[in-house]
Amino acid sequence: MTSSYTNAVEVEGLSKHFGSFTAVDQVSFHIPKGEIFGLLGPNGAGKTTTIRMLCGLLLPNAGRAAVVGYDVTRKPEEVKRRIGYMSQKFSLYNDLTALENLNFYAEIYGIPRSQHKQRIDELLEISDLKDHQRTLTASLSGAWRQRLALACAIVHNPPMLFLDEATAGVDPVSRRNFWDLIYTLAGEGVSVLATTHYMDEADYCNTIGMMYQGKLVALGSPDEIKEDLPGVLVQVDCDRPGEAVETLEQQPYVQHTSVHGAQIHVTVKDERQLRSIDDSLTKAGFKVESVEVILPSLEDAFISMVKQQKVVQHRAEDNANSLN
Repeated sequence: MTSSYTNAVEVEGLSKHFGSFTAVDQVSFHIPKGEIFGLLGPNGAGKTTTIRMLCGLLLPNAGRAAVVGYDVTRKPEEVKRRIGYMSQKFSLYNDLTALENLNFYAEIYGIPRSQHKQRIDELLEISDLKDHQRTLTASLSGAWRQRLALACAIVHNPPMLFLDEATAGVDPVSRRNFWDLIYTLAGEGVSVLATTHYMDEADYCNTIGMMYQGKLVALGSPDEIKEDLPGVLVQVDCDRPGEAVETLEQQPYVQHTSVHGAQIHVTVKDERQLRSIDDSLTKAGFKVESVEVILPSLEDAFISMVKQQKVVQHRAEDNANSLN
């Protein structure tokens, strides 16, 4: 009945309310088989609530969603049997060894005991845990615990994998190694939905959905989202960047500003404003080293979209107040 599904995940107008609070607001997207979809946004954006609905753990108030061909509202148990789930709080038993954890999850997921050894050997190989299989989980480093948690989440060969902030608190090198494992799984046909607030991780995804205050504010490939950034992005290198931002934000030609380390990123309408930036800062007493056009990052695109959403929200609030 469901083996012929085209998309691993289909979401249409999905909403979730908690009393008067709207956690997820009319969200729509789809994930083709074997693709990696990134749900990007700050804490409280609605990412985890969205995943919980897709896993059949929360009932939506409106809209519909299907995972591997099963409606999450009508057949949540069928969905749960066919997905893997991993969060930043690894569901591991610290008083068991890595091997014992894998055996335990193989039992939980109903894998026949005759198949345990073959499947667990495969997972130990994939996750590079062979040399740590008899180590107590409590003694493993965060990176090895992460690999073990992933192995436990996919012990039953699920066609769909949900990762909810699964790389939080892990060093950059380990995060990269973890994503290499995810790429391997996707290459074998596993579909992945990963939530993250790490902008660099989103570049690993085929498609990104950017969430803010429960809404999906952007949807596309990483390159498409970067290209949709309005205006021209300029990097300014000058002294006292924090104070310089305040000066730039007062200039009529400046659309957005943000501080990135010792540099300032400024969005302007076109390249003709580069000279204006230099002049404004120099007249205000700042020492300007360079002003140059750069390619936007996902972080730049996301900051710009959040600011646009805030402008829209403020306008709506002002209009509502003027009517009262």
